[in-house]
Amino acid sequence: MRRLVYGVLLLLALLIPPLAVHPTAARAQSRPRDVMNAAEIQVALSKARVVGTVLYVAAHPDDENTALLAYLSRERKVRTGYLSATRGDGGQNLLGSETGSLLGVIRTQELLAARRIDGAEQFFTRALDFGFSKGPGETIGIWGHDSVLADMVWVIRTFRPDVILTRFPTTGEGGHGHHTASAILAEEAFAAAGDASRFPEQLRYTTPWKARRMYLNSWKSDKPDPREARFISLDVGAYNSLLGRSYSEIAAESRSQHKSQGFGSAERRGALPIYFYPLGGDTVGVRDILQGIDLTWKRLPGGEAVDEWLARAQKSFDPAHPEGIVPMLLHAHGALRRLPPDAMVEVKRREILELIRSCSGLWLEAMAAVSEASPGEKLKLTVTALNRSTVPLRLVKLEVVGLPDSLRPGAGSEAVGAWLAFNQPAVVSAEMGIPAGTRPSQPYWLLRPSAKGLFQVEDPRLIGRPENAPAFTLRATLSSDGEDLAYDLPVAYRWIDPVAGARYRPFEVVPRATLRLDRGMYVFPDASPREVRVVARDAGAGTTGRLSLSLPAGWRSSPEFVDVSLTAKAPEQEGRFTVYPAVAAGSGNLGALLVSGADTLRNARVALEYPHIPTQVIFPRAESHFARLDIKTAGRSVGYLMGSGDQVPDALTQLGYQVTLLSDGEVENADLSRFDAIVAGVRAYNTRPRLRALQGRLLDYARQGGTLVLQYNTVDPGLEEKLGPYPFRISSDRVTVEETPVRFDQAAHPLLNRPNKIEPSDMDGWIQERGLNFANPFDPKYETPLSCHDPGEPDRSGGLLFARIGKGVFIYTGYSWFRELPAGVPGALKIFANLVSAGRAGN
Repeated sequence: MRRLVYGVLLLLALLIPPLAVHPTAARAQSRPRDVMNAAEIQVALSKARVVGTVLYVAAHPDDENTALLAYLSRERKVRTGYLSATRGDGGQNLLGSETGSLLGVIRTQELLAARRIDGAEQFFTRALDFGFSKGPGETIGIWGHDSVLADMVWVIRTFRPDVILTRFPTTGEGGHGHHTASAILAEEAFAAAGDASRFPEQLRYTTPWKARRMYLNSWKSDKPDPREARFISLDVGAYNSLLGRSYSEIAAESRSQHKSQGFGSAERRGALPIYFYPLGGDTVGVRDILQGIDLTWKRLPGGEAVDEWLARAQKSFDPAHPEGIVPMLLHAHGALRRLPPDAMVEVKRREILELIRSCSGLWLEAMAAVSEASPGEKLKLTVTALNRSTVPLRLVKLEVVGLPDSLRPGAGSEAVGAWLAFNQPAVVSAEMGIPAGTRPSQPYWLLRPSAKGLFQVEDPRLIGRPENAPAFTLRATLSSDGEDLAYDLPVAYRWIDPVAGARYRPFEVVPRATLRLDRGMYVFPDASPREVRVVARDAGAGTTGRLSLSLPAGWRSSPEFVDVSLTAKAPEQEGRFTVYPAVAAGSGNLGALLVSGADTLRNARVALEYPHIPTQVIFPRAESHFARLDIKTAGRSVGYLMGSGDQVPDALTQLGYQVTLLSDGEVENADLSRFDAIVAGVRAYNTRPRLRALQGRLLDYARQGGTLVLQYNTVDPGLEEKLGPYPFRISSDRVTVEETPVRFDQAAHPLLNRPNKIEPSDMDGWIQERGLNFANPFDPKYETPLSCHDPGEPDRSGGLLFARIGKGVFIYTGYSWFRELPAGVPGALKIFANLVSAGRAGN
């Protein structure tokens, strides 16, 4: 029993995320939490008296029904969570060039921003979004059935929902294999979570949990057949007069946080009925998803004493003087403290703490003097406590969670132990040492290399968490009327932006030095040597050592190593290496390493900086892809029309081209004839509407002898049959199996022969998919040298269209060059070189 109680307490610390702030504030968790206004306090008081939980399950960021999440959290006042099977790593990025795990980090933060608006919490499984899948069998096979099922069971057992809702049916109408797979696994998890014989290893930390019932939240927008009596409905368009918004309006703001997907949503007002179909549990005769479920404190032993004080506080609340109910909230906090350990008790404790803080106007923050530091360094902190009410509050103690003796108070330390004066900030300076063994602030799911369909997580107790805990958390314990109140403050960094004002980001623990290769991918077109540059960057404490390259067998560099000495005054040093490749063709990774004493440092530093999410710093291995292949090109100068963002220009530079990024103004006014080819990046015509009006000029460029290559765009009515010299439409056709055979329908076609001979083996080693948004239908005047298809589907020949136009060439291609080229896939590099060379290679 003692071990079980310990396990429960440990889980509470690991799994329960910070409480969401008020619905109109998409604040990052690194920012000190705002106090609630009077209307929000009233909503929070009502919510504190509701003891119930609902979990929503789907596959990706953006699959969730944000109106329903807002309604359940704000109107029905139940604890609400969204379990997304994946982090969206396999999608496209409308904002920049990040793909894969970096895109997954961005989309994780977008989901957290959405949850801070709609009031729900966020969870994930370890499943990796490996790209579009056309069936649940493939998806579950790649993810690993038992692994993802175990993760869902774990979230259910720890979150303990009364009701589970799924977004998609198990019968495939959701379209995407991930969608259907998430529904299949959720239904299995609904049954398995309550069975102690399933995944018994989890029971060291938790107990089985059986949800009362399960529903499919109809994915169709139309009303179901009224004769189908099993459907029930909810109107989630209700208006909340305290918040001044309807839940569908809140939902639009929440959904609009998915900015990397271009999912800005218009606000909707008025009734919004949504429908539910029963899938399991006690649903017979039930006309509301929460009907008959005890949502009161009576379900927790001893809970009625807590509710009594909360009811008094709710009845006595005066918006003009919220501090008047603090004594009642203190009694509720004390009654709660006497209850047995329980996940819901911990959630309610934090809700009551937030109510006390808001009603007393208490401001608390812990700010670091720097945004990052490395193990072994000293970190200066400034802790501020401000009581803006007449409630007596004494600052009892400051400590770093998990490092109780590490904090050394300095100036202002006399405030510790003293009463907080009315509206007078108590500012305490302190210093702490970062322990030598502290890990860098790497997302926990990226600490190990992932499998094809599953992230590898070292500590199974972290599964489900949306993000890491803060690098350091400062606990400020205050006391009022004999009741100790412990507030956990994430240590953050604040700076002043001249436009945006105060900005915040999480404090990060970083390696003492990081390495940056000058390219993300290197092409060795023959056996000739080429230069590779590496920049070593110190985190601030000073580093000396030997910098070298990690190369494939048979490769060498000159020099073999470079001595570096990094200091505060000279924190960066570049090492230049001439790399001599092996004669044999091949591809893989080359890396950089810095040997410093007993340490071997191998990490790069990647900062993801977008205004709608807190800055994220990632520390992947300092590695780049390479391709050693015999490759030829024709022409020298390429103009590039960047779309949503990709790394194709760098690949073209590696092939020896001089690449110029073209603005809309340059397309309209510059002399385009100086370019041997113009290449449009992915989604260029989706994201740069001006290009549509300028397409005639680009086609004229091709008629005069240029080569115009268009990469994929998404389906858009504004693009219908307007991009090429002959009609074609961009479709939703895609080929998702990257290993699927590619047929050479026109083996003698110039694109498959000049300047590089393309062999079937050049289609090997592709990643994630063959392509997307193929042309279909298209005018027969287009030549289609390649075709492929997913298993069981018809041939797709619209992935590569070729047409001679005047003296030049027009090409539309949906093959996924934006993934293959940065990954150094040799065959993809050869084929793309042929596309760009088409007008200069005798075609």
